[in-house]
Amino acid sequence: MRLLQLHADFVEYEPVDKEISEAEVIISKSKQRIEEVVLNLITVELGDDEEVVSAALEEIHSYLAKVKSKKILIYPYSHLSSNLAPPNIAFSILKSIESSARKSLEVYRAPFGWTKSFNVKVKGHPLAENFRVLSKSESAIGQGHVSKAHGSEDDISHALKAEEKLASSWFIMKPDGNMIPVNQYKFDEGEDNLKILANYEILKKRTVEEVPPHVRLMKKMSIADYEPASDAGNMRFYPKGRLMKSLIERYVTDRVIASGGMEIETPIMYDSKHPSMESYFNRFPARQYSILSDNNRQFFLRFAACFGQFLMARDFQLSYKHLPIRLYELSRYSFRREKSGELVGLRRLRAFSMPDCHAFCRDMNQAKEEFLRRFRLSMDVIDGLGLSTRGDLEMAIRFTEEFYQDNEDFITEIVSKFGKSVLIETWRERFFYFTLKWEFNFVDNLGKASALSTDQIDVENGERYGIEFVEEDGSIKYPIILHNSPSGAVERVIYALLEKAAKFARMGNKPTLPLWLIHTQVRIIPVSKLHMNFCEKMLEYLCSMRIRTDLDDREESVSKRIRESETEWIRYTLVVGDKEIEEERFMIRDRVLGKQRTMALKDLVIEIHSETVDKPYQQLNLPSHLSKRPQIMV
Repeated sequence: MRLLQLHADFVEYEPVDKEISEAEVIISKSKQRIEEVVLNLITVELGDDEEVVSAALEEIHSYLAKVKSKKILIYPYSHLSSNLAPPNIAFSILKSIESSARKSLEVYRAPFGWTKSFNVKVKGHPLAENFRVLSKSESAIGQGHVSKAHGSEDDISHALKAEEKLASSWFIMKPDGNMIPVNQYKFDEGEDNLKILANYEILKKRTVEEVPPHVRLMKKMSIADYEPASDAGNMRFYPKGRLMKSLIERYVTDRVIASGGMEIETPIMYDSKHPSMESYFNRFPARQYSILSDNNRQFFLRFAACFGQFLMARDFQLSYKHLPIRLYELSRYSFRREKSGELVGLRRLRAFSMPDCHAFCRDMNQAKEEFLRRFRLSMDVIDGLGLSTRGDLEMAIRFTEEFYQDNEDFITEIVSKFGKSVLIETWRERFFYFTLKWEFNFVDNLGKASALSTDQIDVENGERYGIEFVEEDGSIKYPIILHNSPSGAVERVIYALLEKAAKFARMGNKPTLPLWLIHTQVRIIPVSKLHMNFCEKMLEYLCSMRIRTDLDDREESVSKRIRESETEWIRYTLVVGDKEIEEERFMIRDRVLGKQRTMALKDLVIEIHSETVDKPYQQLNLPSHLSKRPQIMV
């Protein structure tokens, strides 16, 4: 079942004609108007039965409590899914919801099976829109549920089961290496996010109970949205979002290649019964998607780029002189069948793009040298993306007690380079293939922590995959493998940038994105048609200077076009009239500085280039003239 709830000032609807032969009989086709109501647009899907009614009622009551309402309109709405239940079952379920809800609520229901015209005015508060996908006895925020067919216990790795029962010890380590148990640590001023991270990790409460701000922003900015025709956690990216993804992907890839990474590409689907795969799957804490292929062979969609790179490295002829060797792939996509209640927006997905770099090292000493090198790279990449490692992120490190005893100075050096206190998790024994792992975590506006950059020291998979190299003395050895993503998932980077912008707005500042990631960097607004020819030449010049520029040639007032430029977070807006054409100096509205400046066009080019100097460029991927653009409905 799919349920879209809208808290409305009013809803008007009028039955027009029967849409299906099974439409219910109605007495009147007159227009109905209901004031101060929660509109429940409901799609009943194939496989739904009376058990889903309780989940729907629970969700309806939960939402009503949040918006402080006791009045609902049940509105049959078949457009939220293509997987519809038979009409008789759908009608029966809707009637059950109506009957049960009437026990405590004021309930209205629009007729089933009719085409209707309707008008709704949705309130403007943050909780006014709420979307859920409900399965039997469960509900989920954002999208989706996992059916038994895809989510049986047999599909869950031993490592994931172990992680859920894992007994850990938790500490805070200060930059000087002093390690203090969390329950004894007094968090300093400015360590609020570190405290949130500690509570989040220790309690392991991953479910999301309300929609985070970035979901509203990703829709409002036409960056991304849920795809109702796909599995939950698979998103659609509009042109602006695709451009952001492309630029982030290019930036991270360029940085990895510059640091010695060799870019490759591997398949996204693997044989579940391949000896290396079956063994590795049970050492990796992730849920998988299974696929039945030819001759009843069982395959799975990759949850990381690891095994493709490992299988490739196994076929290399390696000497100790080649190490460390660095393989890199931007996996578009990797797939993890995350729990439905954890899925929301761009924060946690089931299909995501992950820059994945593995280094194959000669021994632990070389591994630690490479580890520190990649740690510095990750800090630089995160800072370059517009997220400050010192200001926006918190760090967690996980290791075995044995590794800490043997490498205390090494771990202290990592924390010292980060420059502030970090969360530590220790294990008495090693449950996974890695013996040490760190990650940078972003804490969002709802107090949820999400890992971005990460690296791991893997002491198992060299031997598991038969990756061999010839040592100086002629002996055959297995490498230690490092698993690094300098940025984390690309979608999660966008999530963090939008959540950071929301924090800025909450503090009274103007939300924005880094200039190199903004879809339109400069917008030109002609005062009238008389100024169009000159504006066309400006557009051509700025685009030739590799600045993403568009031209608002619509027949709207200048003030309205300026307002819309502001709401799109466009950094520079140029209004061009007679004076600007005569003097060739332009009054530039700088959204970030919040003021207007008079500049020559070439000086504006210099300013933009100086701010985006080390970042990739990609041209506009929408028509440069706004009159030619489709309106994206979100």
